[in-house]
Amino acid sequence: MMNNLAYLLVDKSRLVRRRFDDSVRDHELTGPQARLVLLVDRQPLARQSFYAEELEVEPITLCRMVDRLEERGWLARQPDPADRRAWLLSPTAKCHDTADELRNSLEGLLDDLLEPLDAEERTQLASLLSKIGNSDMQSAQVAHG
Repeated sequence: MMNNLAYLLVDKSRLVRRRFDDSVRDHELTGPQARLVLLVDRQPLARQSFYAEELEVEPITLCRMVDRLEERGWLARQPDPADRRAWLLSPTAKCHDTADELRNSLEGLLDDLLEPLDAEERTQLASLLSKIGNSDMQSAQVAHG
């Protein structure tokens, strides 16, 4: 049972990511770039290291992503007043507008994927996934004490 459950979680996660990656191509973004656009729009003015950690990519990978997005007018870098070696990322108007479109697209994608579930089952799924996420966060806090 547990092996099957693990497979199902990983497989469905991959399906959501693949569909999301396909949907962002209309905006001339890759999946990782779109996730960065959404993250910077939601949590602006953080250091690049924060975004790299959140997206689970190496700092150099994030730096290259930011280079491309900055050249195309999606993001802006500004010096961190607390550390002259660090950069803060801020969203541009293009980023704001596109982030709204991406959120709407993601909502539609999830509606399609969850179509077989009724409202109560969707609520239950969200609750169970949140429970797993909260449990994982508590375990991480205990481990890092």
